[in-house]
Amino acid sequence: MVQYKWVALSNTTLGVLMATINATIILISLPAIFRGIGIDPLASGSFAYLLWILMGYMIVTAVLLVTFGRLSDIFGRTRLYTIGFIIFTIGSILLYLTPNSGNLGAMELILFRLIQGAGAAFLFSNSAAILTDAFPYNERGKAIGINMISGLAGSLIGLILGGILSVFNWRYVFLVSVPVGIIGSIWSVLKLKDNSVRHKDQKLDYFGTVLLGGGLTIFLVGITYGLIPYGSSDMGWSSPWVIAALVTGMVMVIVFPFVESRIKQPMFDMKLFRNRAFAFGNYSTLLGTIGYGGAMFMLIILLQGIWLPLHGYSYASVPFWAGIYMIPMMAGFLIMGPIGGALTDRFGARVLATLGMVIVVIAFLVLATFSYNFSYLPFAITIFVLGLGNGLFAAPNSTAIMNSLPAQQRGVGSGMRATMQNTGQTASMGIFFTILIVSMASGLTGAFTSAMSSVPSLSTAQAIQLGTIFGKLPPTGALFSAFLGYNPVQTILSALSTANPAGAALVASLSPTSINYMEGLTAAGKTWFPTAIAPAIMSALRLAFYFGAAMAGLAAVFSVLRGKIYIYELNEKVPSENMVKEAHETISIKSDTETTTANSK
Repeated sequence: MVQYKWVALSNTTLGVLMATINATIILISLPAIFRGIGIDPLASGSFAYLLWILMGYMIVTAVLLVTFGRLSDIFGRTRLYTIGFIIFTIGSILLYLTPNSGNLGAMELILFRLIQGAGAAFLFSNSAAILTDAFPYNERGKAIGINMISGLAGSLIGLILGGILSVFNWRYVFLVSVPVGIIGSIWSVLKLKDNSVRHKDQKLDYFGTVLLGGGLTIFLVGITYGLIPYGSSDMGWSSPWVIAALVTGMVMVIVFPFVESRIKQPMFDMKLFRNRAFAFGNYSTLLGTIGYGGAMFMLIILLQGIWLPLHGYSYASVPFWAGIYMIPMMAGFLIMGPIGGALTDRFGARVLATLGMVIVVIAFLVLATFSYNFSYLPFAITIFVLGLGNGLFAAPNSTAIMNSLPAQQRGVGSGMRATMQNTGQTASMGIFFTILIVSMASGLTGAFTSAMSSVPSLSTAQAIQLGTIFGKLPPTGALFSAFLGYNPVQTILSALSTANPAGAALVASLSPTSINYMEGLTAAGKTWFPTAIAPAIMSALRLAFYFGAAMAGLAAVFSVLRGKIYIYELNEKVPSENMVKEAHETISIKSDTETTTANSK
């Protein structure tokens, strides 16, 4: 008979695989999805749909993780984990069946993605805790490493599947999760069992839930709307509503630990942050995820919007090829993840996790040296190294965090770890987009003016005028257009011809040769638009990569500061012989329901 620990590993691996496939399959398929529902990238509000389909899922997941983790400590991990499978599957079915198109269709997609996010929160908040309960301490690193590798494998599969399925029908990208979800739900009901000690006498901390959940929601929604144009500004950071949301959300999150320290049965025991292994492991998770969380989408924008079209790939095929060309990054993580997890069981997490973040810093700095028309081999090597660094950090860091938790706190502790990760992911997307849009706003005029020199039959005066006019294209519109493979020249010229007499005269003075070239209707002009905006996008991406390197560097510093490693074993009053040999001190912690041993290395 198969040991239960392998049942737990295989089932949680399936859950993580399903959730991560869905995360990247939509990244790579967004152009096909938006074309399928008929969204105009230059229309007012279109960029908001893009952001919410991407980030709404992350926001819901981040907000609910700690609450669901706490519920699992009270009512049982496997029960709530199974509910997560079911909810995620329902969300996937609804996405596949999205009945409408246009703005209504986009809003339906956002709503159904939020449902998926709720299911993912149940899965992510319990998977690491289930594994920690099922495996002895000297095998947890390997188990969590394999679980994380399944997540990266899912990311890789999602990139490739999204590229293939979106060629046929955008709805198919959501159908992938349905059979996996059905199998996982049935398997969880039949095979998973609760090894944890339930605390049914404890009550849910409603006040803490509102403070943390509400604060995170308001803050992350503020980040999202800060990326959307407001009034005459390219972004919404000056909006009083955005400022109010950011301040209110931040205040609520800051007040949360002070309130929790005074509640008899808090949602989260803030005393755990006195444990340096737990505290600095989570800080490293947050900073590291802020640094590299948005990097994959930035690289996909670079490949789909610029590099692949410039190298002769049709816009219909770029999602598939973008997935193929991102494989080295995933391969690096897949290779190093299990190795890092296994090494953690022997050597601890501090050196491995810190080294992983240092490697990420180096990879980001190298990426910042590339031009937009780079050679693929050096690029592939660099993103492979980036994946190696992430793999070397993720499994050791997560293992150290989970090892530091007593059994009765693993659900909420796992939820806190996942909250840090998902909050960092959402913040990373917001920050990367902000850097991209702000930098592009200052660089588009110069980029378009320079690109006008290549347009045939265009005078110097016309080139200067058009460069200035095209440079006023909202950076969100330029970015969205490039990503979706949409050439906005016809729309711009049409609007210009009706704007005022001077604009109409300028358009009338353009030769058909010039217009056809800019609109990409000639073989020579087919890549004019992506070539025109490429310098502005690449300059912005360099700043984003520098930011990623800085955050990864801070994560490395916090990883060094994690100090001792605490290992808790359920129902073990005396450390094992190997633990005694490796321990400098042993701390026994007793409660009404169990005795745990903390081994400090």
